[in-house]
Amino acid sequence: MVGSADGLGPREVFELMGRHWLEGAAGFPGDLVAEDVVVEMPFAAPGGPRRIEGREKFRAFAEAGRAALPVRFEEIRDVAVHQTTDPETIVVEYEMAGTVTTTGHRADASFIGVLTVRDGKIVRWREYQNVPAIAAALGQLPALAAHHADQAG
Repeated sequence: MVGSADGLGPREVFELMGRHWLEGAAGFPGDLVAEDVVVEMPFAAPGGPRRIEGREKFRAFAEAGRAALPVRFEEIRDVAVHQTTDPETIVVEYEMAGTVTTTGHRADASFIGVLTVRDGKIVRWREYQNVPAIAAALGQLPALAAHHADQAG
């Protein structure tokens, strides 16, 4: 459903986000991000922020994170888009697949995103990542397990 003055609703914006990621870019296409965007990652990896407010703060975070992530994303698949009662918001289930560039290991991980787009701009993105799958692909699962064991004990 197109729900913006610019003709871009959340479905179209998510499609553009996916293309952006497959091109190896960080974050979201700059012209699609509201200045006061809120990005939330409730299940962020240890040490990562759970909430970022503002386009420039998110851009800096995303660029640093992308530079440190040795993965070439090659496919976004199993996409399921769920409309909510708010026409500006969708829930998206998807899987990203790619290759770890340092090892050649191919892997995938599932994600769920809640995307709100107003006037053709991303105003909120809440992403739930499969952190254990990402850590396993990067060979970081023992460190993640140790972190959680320390938190529990």
